[in-house]
Amino acid sequence: MESIEQHYQSMVQAIENYTPTADMLRINAAVDFASRKHANQKRKDGSPYVIHPLAVAEIVAEIGLDTDAILGALLHDCIEDTDTTFDEITEHFGRAVAELVEGVTKLTRVQYSTTEEQQMENLRKMFMAMSKDIRVILIKIADRLHNTRTLQYQSPDKQVLKSRETMDIYAPLAHRLGMQKIKWELEDLSLRYLEPDAYNEIMTYLADREELSRQFMEKIQSQVSDRLQTVGIRCTIYGRVKHVYSIYRKMLAQGKSLDEIYDLYAFRVIVDTIADCYNVLGHIHDLYKLVPGRFKDYISTPKPNMYQSLHTTVIGKDGRPFEVQIRTWAMHETAEYGIAAHWKYKQNGAGGGTEQQFEWVRRLLENQQDVDAEDYIHSLKMDMFDDEVFVFTPRGKVISLPSGSTPIDFAYAIHSEVGNHLIGAKINNRIASYDAVLKNGDIVEAITAQGSRGPSRDWLKICKSNQARIKIRQWFKKEKRDENIVRGKASFDAELRRVAISPAVLQNDELVALILKKVSFESMEDLYATIGYGGMTAQKAVNRAQEELLRFSRVPQKEDIPKLSVREQARSRHSDSGVLVAGIDSCMIKFARCCTPVPGDDIVGFITKGFGVSVHRADCPNVKTARTPENSDRWIPVSWAGGEESEPFTTTLEIESLDRDGLVLDLATVLTTLKLKVKELSARSIAAGKAQTTLTFSVHNLDELSLVRQKVRAVAGVTDVRRGHN
Repeated sequence: MESIEQHYQSMVQAIENYTPTADMLRINAAVDFASRKHANQKRKDGSPYVIHPLAVAEIVAEIGLDTDAILGALLHDCIEDTDTTFDEITEHFGRAVAELVEGVTKLTRVQYSTTEEQQMENLRKMFMAMSKDIRVILIKIADRLHNTRTLQYQSPDKQVLKSRETMDIYAPLAHRLGMQKIKWELEDLSLRYLEPDAYNEIMTYLADREELSRQFMEKIQSQVSDRLQTVGIRCTIYGRVKHVYSIYRKMLAQGKSLDEIYDLYAFRVIVDTIADCYNVLGHIHDLYKLVPGRFKDYISTPKPNMYQSLHTTVIGKDGRPFEVQIRTWAMHETAEYGIAAHWKYKQNGAGGGTEQQFEWVRRLLENQQDVDAEDYIHSLKMDMFDDEVFVFTPRGKVISLPSGSTPIDFAYAIHSEVGNHLIGAKINNRIASYDAVLKNGDIVEAITAQGSRGPSRDWLKICKSNQARIKIRQWFKKEKRDENIVRGKASFDAELRRVAISPAVLQNDELVALILKKVSFESMEDLYATIGYGGMTAQKAVNRAQEELLRFSRVPQKEDIPKLSVREQARSRHSDSGVLVAGIDSCMIKFARCCTPVPGDDIVGFITKGFGVSVHRADCPNVKTARTPENSDRWIPVSWAGGEESEPFTTTLEIESLDRDGLVLDLATVLTTLKLKVKELSARSIAAGKAQTTLTFSVHNLDELSLVRQKVRAVAGVTDVRRGHN
């Protein structure tokens, strides 16, 4: 186990290498302070807790931050995990350091109704502090990096939970800040716990080919170095195998195995000037064959996170593709450490500020207004992780948007008033529809009019960016409150009826008060208005108050129909269909044609829109593909009612056999012997001398169906008999 002294010396070495002007007297005082405060605390591995802040401070020093940031890293857990106060840190280390610590501290002492609400509030607080001083998020990312490095000491559930949060929030943040080196490590470490089999497979594959990879990279480096030395261009070149998560994503996106992924290598050529970058590009294309469509110029059009490089993918003489990135040393520093390489204190000694490149932080703060916490967390992930498309205004200003964006997204990225008064758009000087997908390099013009009627609700389905969606909803909230209340009440009442609760229960003032407390609104009108403009779904509102609604719905209401006994309910629920639906007294039942369930099968119900409950076999392929988080609430437990079945159930068998004369006649003989009511029988020849027969008939239960399968399988030439899936 590593000692406190080892971690202290490692931190000091990092400070000497990357921040040599740091004030060691103040840093040593902070080390002593943190050691006293965390004296009785241990890490999960049994080591002294102070090792963690020392490791975080080392990471902060490595990315080149100043003394106050290192102090903030050393003290970042003091307010949260000890009796230390904000004023105490201010007294010993100054207000700037105290504000850094406060900005990093999570709101663990405040209770929220859902995990998403707490996560949103933590992020909102972090972004607020970040908009004042960018060092807050840099310390927080360093904190998360060390915690991710030591996840092996956590429980399996905690490993998965923290890895998912890292992948959803902190890796995208590191990407947005241009901190590629840290982003890659966060992704690789998280993948190890989220997809251990895939992670180990890739690591083993790379380890087995380590020597071949080394030889290939040395050969390419030698070829490029020799060419550039010949023409007098000074450069540093090195190659690397792409990181594990990058390979994993490529496998998923392209549906390929490891052996089919060829562009595993990336080379960086670092030169002195921008002119040299373009000169090197010409020589690379002369040495190797260019892969069409794989050249990107991020020097003339930098990414929003300030990243600059030339990217090109080429194919070597042995037919193996690889990527080459060409940049200057200043660009390289920005690519590795992102915002930390360019923030204000390095120029004038002041704390980080809200420079133009931090505009996205302000947008993230704006976007969390009037938004449901779960939606905000989801859209935050989308906004930060989405690929980007770069388009131009008619005056040449570059606008960055999520990939797949439309003219609506462009208009709202310019200004909310431009979006609200949008009446048309031009792309490359040609009239375009609102749902036209923008491409890199498009010149986009938003056409507006003061007399416009404002955005349409359909725009919410067309736009891609969360920023546009939020501003459209805010417009409807402000301009259409009465309409929103009517629309929202109708949606809420419909959702109540869908879960078999009468809207009449809302006449109970006590229940209304409980509902409002659950959904955090002052009045039902406010709730209806929010549902009406799309700030919350009726489904989510009913789910949050479901326990109270169900409890009060059992009390007879003025407009309620008299309740049946449990036996009567059961009889009414299955008298026509033979199926019991959990929590619903009476509803329309239909049996899915894709899997044709019969009594005895494991079944599940899906609430359809306007057609009652559709009953599927639990092993139906359509159930597996359609059971997504977005419609999880529409899947409902169902069961067979039991007792004597009055009506038979239609089902289908698919029979595979040798293609021989008399097969259909033999099958028909079996069916006649079993006295089955056959609805359809069709046969066709397939490849390799085989035939496939589809048989649709009626049975009363699974036992009867099993007997049919057994008899059919005994027919000469039959090789397989399986249940039908459409």
